[in-house]
Amino acid sequence: MSNRVIARNRKARHEYNIEETYEAGIVLQGTEVKSIRAGRINVKDSFAIIEDGEVFLYNLHISPYKQGNRFNHDPERVRKLLLNKREIRKLIGKTKEKGYTLIPLKFYFKRQLIKVELALAKGKNLYDKREDLKRKSAKRDIERAFKDNNLGRY
Repeated sequence: MSNRVIARNRKARHEYNIEETYEAGIVLQGTEVKSIRAGRINVKDSFAIIEDGEVFLYNLHISPYKQGNRFNHDPERVRKLLLNKREIRKLIGKTKEKGYTLIPLKFYFKRQLIKVELALAKGKNLYDKREDLKRKSAKRDIERAFKDNNLGRY
C-alpha cells in the first residue's frame, strides 16, 4: 500500500544535509485534518524543537477549514509530534550538537493517519549549495548526452 504524500519541504534538501529521518505522528484538531486533506498546508519555514522531553513543530501553516466556522483552529499554532521515548532521547543528544536541527521533510497519509517525515539535519554553507548545483547540472548534461547518443543508434 503506497503512502500518499500531502506536502513536501522542497527546499530542505537544498538548505540542509540530511543525516537521519524519523517517522512521527502529529496531534491535530478536527478542522486541521479536513484542511490537510484538502491540501491546504505550507511546510516551508517549519522546524521542530524538543522541550521537556516532547517534540513540538513550529511555523507549520495549516489554513483554516472553509466550512469550519467557530470550530476552526489557529493556522500557526504549535503542534506536538509523537515519537518513541528512545527516539526523543537520541534526538536530544544530537540536537545539542552545534549546527543540528529538526525539520519536516514531508507530510503523508499512512493508512488513514497523517504522518510527518522528520529529519535530523545540518545546515549547508553557501559553497556547499553551489557545489551541489554544479554536480546536478553536470549530471543532467551527462544524461542528456547519453540520451542523444542512444537515440541515433536505434
